[in-house]
Amino acid sequence: MNRYRNKSPEEVIKLVTTEIILRAVKLGRKKNRKIFISKTSGGKGIEVQELDPSTVEGKANLEKFFNPVRRHYTFSGLGSHEEKNSIHWRALNLPFGRRTLLTFQVAVSFFLKGNKFKNKFYRWMGAHIGTGAEIMQMVWLDHFRPELVFIGNDTLLGAYAHLTVHAYEGTGKFRYGIIEIGNNCKIGAGTGMGPIQIEDNVRTLPGTTLSPYFSRIKAGSVVGWNPPNVKEQDIELPEK
Repeated sequence: MNRYRNKSPEEVIKLVTTEIILRAVKLGRKKNRKIFISKTSGGKGIEVQELDPSTVEGKANLEKFFNPVRRHYTFSGLGSHEEKNSIHWRALNLPFGRRTLLTFQVAVSFFLKGNKFKNKFYRWMGAHIGTGAEIMQMVWLDHFRPELVFIGNDTLLGAYAHLTVHAYEGTGKFRYGIIEIGNNCKIGAGTGMGPIQIEDNVRTLPGTTLSPYFSRIKAGSVVGWNPPNVKEQDIELPEK
């Protein structure tokens, strides 16, 4: 996973999306299906054949598509599992070998304690783990695309926290995006989240569900389900 290291979240999702588009072009031709990619969860989007980076026209179209780069994308048109020429969304995302390896690695990670070795293990999987981060036992870090997970320095993920970068919506449609957690955050035990941007010094209470309710949480916020749901950091205004 060296190609994803030391890159920004926007650079990583661009690489990931290009990889999936290439697989979609190949599998779409093989299965005689039209596959689409959208910048929103509800839009039909554009056919991937038009974005084929192996052609001059497709490469130019792809650059326009990535202007600007989004933090999440949606693929559709894969068909239901009962259609003879359907394409499984997991196969579209990654080849069988890496899917199998990641499933095994995630299973092993459940039982590892939050220490230096566990951080190295997650980095080996492709995740971006900051210095001094602590990831407790039974944390589920999505094996769909670990490289889409960014965890900042000195951030704690409590036991049973659930980080999901993708969602399958049935009938051959799935979406995925970036999970970005800032520095010095405290993610309470059992917190669940999908693609989201969490700024520095955020605390979540145990059992909190962040996504799809939040797409971004401001620095210094405390998030939980006992009212008020969000208590943002007080800002002192200058005296007039």
